[in-house]
Amino acid sequence: MAESTGAIYTAAGANLAIAAAKFVGAFLTGSTAMLAEGAHSLVDTANQLLLLVGLKRAKKPADAKHPFGYGREVYFYAFIVALFIFLGGGIFAIYEGAHKIEHPEPAADATLFGVRLSGFWVNVSILGFAILAEGYSCLVAVRAFWAEKGERGAITAIQRSKDPALYTILVEDVAALIGLVIAMTGVVLAHLLDKPALDGWASIGIGLVLVGMSIFLMFETHGLLIGEAADPEVVRTIQAAVREEAAVQHVNAVLTQHLGPSDILVNLSLDFADDVPAGEVERTVARLESRIRAQSRHVTRVFIEIQSRKAAAAESAPAPAPTGSDAAPPGSAVPA
Repeated sequence: MAESTGAIYTAAGANLAIAAAKFVGAFLTGSTAMLAEGAHSLVDTANQLLLLVGLKRAKKPADAKHPFGYGREVYFYAFIVALFIFLGGGIFAIYEGAHKIEHPEPAADATLFGVRLSGFWVNVSILGFAILAEGYSCLVAVRAFWAEKGERGAITAIQRSKDPALYTILVEDVAALIGLVIAMTGVVLAHLLDKPALDGWASIGIGLVLVGMSIFLMFETHGLLIGEAADPEVVRTIQAAVREEAAVQHVNAVLTQHLGPSDILVNLSLDFADDVPAGEVERTVARLESRIRAQSRHVTRVFIEIQSRKAAAAESAPAPAPTGSDAAPPGSAVPA
């Protein structure tokens, strides 16, 4: 979590400075691509503040109303961030781009402290500064992400990551760099080819990048929000810990769920040998809880249910279809 917090502060500071520069450039030159990029950076800054709020609220201790704590707050805020990117960044950029295509105007020259400046070079200078600042922010996010992902591929690491704050910042920064390259291309081509409408097309391209990124983030955050199992490696570690106990005859079920990026709930259903004394069962359960927590640092709660293999199988079996008066009438739809 410390890596993600540091990356968020860096990204927020960089985006706030970039947003101010872009809006000044858009005001001075009338560039739609620059305006879209300014909105993009402003939305990104607001998103990073939302992620910080989510991380802070997730640290609230458990209480009577939320006995498992508030860890999922960060998932909720990450989902809101994805929506903000879609609505506040992507849709706005596409709308502004379409308007510029319908009413194309060349970038206006700017006057600053009585000095006349070329609108084209104002835009290029600001975009160049934005690329450098965003590149540094992206480098910080990449380093934090690389430290967490280990030997996994980037996409696999994002799909398995339970810390949406970290990969949201990474995806935002990568999309921002892509958007800046598109904006720079649109501004340069509009000037060289004397076709101001290309500035509008660049804005639409930026909007499409943002929409695609937001949809990706919404899908990734959705699973965490509704409850996602722990990484398969964690589950294998738990199973290995149980196999070390001779008193356990069978593992009926290993159920895990992330209540936050660093908060895993474990529920075990175990079948003990019938001749094991009650005192030994208690000692075995205590050893298992300690071993699981020691081997998997994010496991915070372990619940162990003593249950025969047959009873556990009966619980997990599908319910029989209704018959007699409870059966659905002929021709009616029966859900599968």
